[in-house]
Amino acid sequence: MDAEAIREIFQAFGPVSIRRMFGGQGIYCDGVMFALEDEGELYLKVDGESVGRLRDLGSRPFSYQTKDGRTTIMSYWLMPESALDDPDEAAELARMAFKSAIRAKAAKASGLKVDLHF
Repeated sequence: MDAEAIREIFQAFGPVSIRRMFGGQGIYCDGVMFALEDEGELYLKVDGESVGRLRDLGSRPFSYQTKDGRTTIMSYWLMPESALDDPDEAAELARMAFKSAIRAKAAKASGLKVDLHF
């Protein structure tokens, strides 16, 4: 997915910046990463307050295999297909993900360890 397509999906949310990272792209608002793109799929940041919403929508977490064969699960969940074609739904989910990213950033700054139990 190219940067212009990502900006179009999040247009109703507001301006986003996109940075290449590893094999995908990080998606930022006000310098805070709230989403990522990998292999054409968009994933949204979740935390304990928001993960249930994406789980209820049938989403799944972003995961990858490490060099030693272990699977790592991240705190980003797949954006539902319906949101890719609905600017209002995409904006609502982006706001939720942005709030999750802000909370995670605040927890990290305060030294709290957050265990999400996905």
